[in-house]
Amino acid sequence: MDRRAFISTAVAATSLILFSNQAFSAEKFFTGLLPGVAIGGYDAVAYFSAGEAKPGDGAFVTNYENAEWRFASQENLDAFLAAPSQYAPQYGGYCAYAASKGALAKGDPEAWTIYEGKLYLNFSKSVRSIWQQDIPGHIEKANTNFPKLLETWPNVTEW
Repeated sequence: MDRRAFISTAVAATSLILFSNQAFSAEKFFTGLLPGVAIGGYDAVAYFSAGEAKPGDGAFVTNYENAEWRFASQENLDAFLAAPSQYAPQYGGYCAYAASKGALAKGDPEAWTIYEGKLYLNFSKSVRSIWQQDIPGHIEKANTNFPKLLETWPNVTEW
């Protein structure tokens, strides 16, 4: 591992430790960036339809799993209403890499990946680069760890 990769990994690990000790939202989806608003107000459908992180508009809103979801257009809102679980981020919008390491950290709507038709958020773009080095392996670990995390963190409700 070269020096730059080592430093990136060390920064990411430190961030995960610091943020994994914070109290998290009592909602099913992480809403810490904007209280009560999923994905920090970004349009969940736009990741799939436009291939970009696009802020939602307060005119196109719905509630799903105790969180407000915002969309950039009526068309995206309608798509979400037809199949919300298809568009909602995995692991409740928490950082997928952190979940693979047995921790909870906020998901950044600008640090995202679509893999096999599912949306994953990461803590930051540098953490996303680490996540992308072994997405299938990280997903396997996160799928095992995330339900356990929900049981042990008092401020995260049952999945």
